[in-house]
Amino acid sequence: MRVIELGLKNYLFGGADSGGDRAVAMYTILQSAKLNGVNPEAYLRNTLASIAGGYPISEIHEPMPWTKR
Repeated sequence: MRVIELGLKNYLFGGADSGGDRAVAMYTILQSAKLNGVNPEAYLRNTLASIAGGYPISEIHEPMPWTKR
């Protein structure tokens, strides 16, 4: 949570409200990975590569951090 505090001034100049929404989504994903004992960087790398490779939307629940235990 310290990272959030350090970035508060930077977030004021994000440009648009959608930037704040994206930041919230990323923090949620990263914290979920940490809470489930998954390396956040490796999780994001694998998940984004899968999506870019044509991962079917009907199976999007499978790469969630809580299924990686």
